[in-house]
Order: sequence, then C-alpha cells, then structure tokens
Amino acid sequence: MALSSAEGIVSASPSTSEHPAGSVHSKMSKSPSRGATIGFAAVLTLGLVYAGSQLISDVSVVRSASIFPFVLLGIALLIALGFEFVNGFHDTANAVATVIYTHSLEPQVAVLWSGCWNFIGVLVSTGTVAFGIISLLPVELILQVGGGAGFAMVFALLVAAIIWNLGTWWFGLPSSSSHTLIGSIIGVGLANQYLAPAATGTSGVDWSQAGNIGKSLLISPIVGFVCAAGLLLLMKVVLPSKHLYEAPVGTTPPPFWIRCLLVLTCTGVSFAHGSNDGQKGMGLIMLILVGTVPTAYALNRAVSPAEVQDFIAVSAQAADSLGHYADASVVASAEPRTEVTDYVRTRTLVPATVPALRSMITDIAKDLARYKELRLVPAEKTRNFRNDLYLVSEALRLVHKTGNPAVSASDTEVLKNYKRHVDDATKFIPLWVKIAVAIALGLGTMVGWKRIVVTVGEKIGKDHLTYAQGAAAEITAMVTIGAADGFGLPVSTTHVLSSGVAGTMAANKSGLQMSTMRNLLMAWVLTLPVSVLLSGGLFCLFSKLF
Repeated sequence: MALSSAEGIVSASPSTSEHPAGSVHSKMSKSPSRGATIGFAAVLTLGLVYAGSQLISDVSVVRSASIFPFVLLGIALLIALGFEFVNGFHDTANAVATVIYTHSLEPQVAVLWSGCWNFIGVLVSTGTVAFGIISLLPVELILQVGGGAGFAMVFALLVAAIIWNLGTWWFGLPSSSSHTLIGSIIGVGLANQYLAPAATGTSGVDWSQAGNIGKSLLISPIVGFVCAAGLLLLMKVVLPSKHLYEAPVGTTPPPFWIRCLLVLTCTGVSFAHGSNDGQKGMGLIMLILVGTVPTAYALNRAVSPAEVQDFIAVSAQAADSLGHYADASVVASAEPRTEVTDYVRTRTLVPATVPALRSMITDIAKDLARYKELRLVPAEKTRNFRNDLYLVSEALRLVHKTGNPAVSASDTEVLKNYKRHVDDATKFIPLWVKIAVAIALGLGTMVGWKRIVVTVGEKIGKDHLTYAQGAAAEITAMVTIGAADGFGLPVSTTHVLSSGVAGTMAANKSGLQMSTMRNLLMAWVLTLPVSVLLSGGLFCLFSKLF
C-alpha cells in the first residue's frame, strides 16, 4: 500500500460532525503573539551567541596550518543539528497534541511551553543514552573518527536519518527518529564490513547491543498501547467524573483540575523527550568534535589535578585486580592496544587479552603521572590517548557484560570504579552542545509541529480525543520515556505516544481509523530497512569522496 500524501490523509479524515476539529484548526492557523515571538527570538539569539562563543573559545587552543578542519567542523555541526531540527518536527509535536486538541492550552503557547521543558530536559540529561548510541558503531570507525572513513560514517548516518524523517513528516506520519538513527547506524556498520578487506576481520555491528536497543524500540509501542488503555480503564473506576470522558465542546477549556493534569503530562513528556531524544544528536556531535578538533574535545579538560591523582591510584588497583585473572604463562604482547582492539572488535577473549588490558591500564597511569592534568596532554598525542581510554572502557564493559573472565564481586567493584574514572575523562558533553541541540529541537518544533499534531489528534481514533484519553496517553509516555532514560535506552516518543492514543481509543471503544493505522504501521516497519539501505549506500558514496 502506498503512503498517502499529506493532503490525501487530511481529506480522508472524518467529517466535522464526527470529528469536531474545525475550531482546533482555526487556532493552529493563528500566528504567535508579538511578545512571544520577541521572547523566543531573544532566547534563540542568546543561546546561539553563547554556543558560538564557547565553540570559538574552545577551538582557539587548536593550532592548524589549514582551515579545512574548521570548515569540515562547521559543515558536520550543521548536519548534526539539522538532524535534531528535523527530530523536532516529529517527536516534540507529539507532546503538545493532547493539550491542543483538548483546548487546555492555545497551540502557540503549548509549543513554546513544550520547547522550554524540552530545553530543560536536554540540559539535565546524563549523556548515558548518547554514548550508548555511539557504542553501536564499528570500533575501528570510532578510533579513526578524524579520518575519511570516520567522517563518511557520521555524514552517512545523519543524512540518511534526515532524509527519512523529512519524508515521513511530509506525509504527516509520526515516525521514530530513534528507530531511524539505529537503522542508519546498522547500515553504516554493514557497509563498513562489506567494504573492508577480509583480512582485517573488521567488525560491522555490535548485534548484542543493537538487539537490546532494538527490543526497547519494538516493545515501547506495545507498552504504550497496553498501558495507556489500562490506565484509561482504571481512571474510569477511580475517577468517575463524566467531564473527563467527554470530548471538548467548542473551544471551551476543560475544568481547572483536568486542565492542570493535561498541562502537567505535556510538561512531563516534553521534559522526558528532551532528556532522552536530545542525547542522540549530542553523542554524534561529540564524535564530530573529537574527529575535527581533538585537542579541544578528545579529553575532558575540566578534570582537576586531584581527580587525576585519584585516577592514577585507582588504575593501580584495577591492574592488580586484573592480575588475578591473567594467565602467568602468557607473555604480555608488545602491542597491547592491538590485542585489546581485537577483543573489542571480535568480542572474543583469548589468553593474551587480560595481560594486554592490564598493560594498557598501567601505561595510561604512567602517562597521566607524567602529564599531571588531562589538559596538558600534548596535542599530537591527544587522539591516541583518548583512543586508549576508549578501548579500555569498552573492554571492561564487555568483561562485565559477558562474565568472561568470571570476576569476583570485590574485583568487579574495583574495575567498575576504574571505568567510571575513564568515562569521566572521555564521555562528557559541554554545556554549549546541550544548548545548541535544545535550540535545534525547539526550532524544528516551531516550524513543523502542525502536521504531526493533526495526525495524533484527529486521525488515529474515529472520535475526538477526550481529556482522560489525552492524560492517559501522555502519562504513559512520560513514565516510559523517563524509565528508559534511567536505563540508558533510547525509545521513541512518537511510538509510545501515538500507540498510547490508539490504546485509549480501543479501550474507550471509540474505534480506530484503520487507513491511518496501516500507514503508521507501514512507516514503522519500513523505517529500519529503508534507513539501513540509505545509510549503507551513502557510506559507500562518502567513503569514495573522502
């Protein structure tokens, strides 16, 4: 079945008598007030000035005879922020659909309010999701992120994600930016495996990690449907107020307490979306920064000398703990980095792995003792030093994950403590990056919110969205996304919320518009294979260009 055009979907919607949405369309067609426009422009300007000034200050320490790295940095940042901009078309719009269609907030106020809480969510995010996404990428491309293959990887997966997101937005279909990005990463991994010489044994995709993230993306729509439906039925038992289960009359706002509930759930979804989805672009931006200007961003220059001394002490403890599991008959390799890289790439532990890992930890500690501070690591050694830290962190992650070797509880705590110190040195996100991502999300919402709002508000169910249905769907989305953020798993705001609305329609026996549901299902099914093919093809093309 071919996807309908945006106009086709609109014409297929129920009549005004069945679906009294004319008043909502009238509100959405209004322009924002002059005060709101000026306020938004002021915040946007301040954010851009701050982000730009911080970027200039950071890269001022970089000494380069060529302007090319800075040009490449600018292009890559624009593409990465473009991905977040298009992400705003889709996911942020989902958060405001229920408050708009229940007349709890004026559309322009709802969009600005959602944007503010997305901004806050991005600022307080931990970065766990961001670096979980990066761990899916082929290890050799991450280690070579400053080279041609590394840039081909970043550009391919971002451009592929943007193309698919724009296409589904044009048809008014709530498609998952998370789903798209994961598919793009898999496509790059497969293409990298195809292009690499067989002798290198290069890795393609970390299928175990991809499987965990894939499960979260596949299960989240089911969770949204079932939990939202169950919550609506529970509300009917414990909250028998008939106003909750009636469609809005005209443009009259709901009773005060219902309105507060709906605004609260919109706030929660917006905050959770910012804290989860905003991180996906952050991780890729950090890869870009490390690849183009490693002197400024490869290592966390904010780590204090006292923390470095603690790192050195913890390194000695970690090396001693690993010594309990090293085969004494195995001679340590002269190239421990090669051994550890092979382990991270193949995920196969060999007798030489543990001695090599222990040797790398010892060497890193010696270098730290000589440099005193991370900001004093020589520019020419910064990238390799970061790569060593990355390899050690990934190797320890695999040891903990596989249980091979079987490390005792006490040694596990020592190694986890050491890994935390390593991650503090490399897995950081500057404040200006968070602000830039938040601005890109907000701008995307302001530009493209209407198409997705109309689909969620009108075209999933046959009846108008009631107050209780909006609250149940958004509470489910808020809790699900917040929980996923805590576990470091990317989930789709779009999938959870749109399936939640469908669940409430089913529970309320309102009926579902099957043409829209088929389109949503088709977009959901096609997202992964299309993004895999797009990114894989673009990676092959960009590999030739770079």
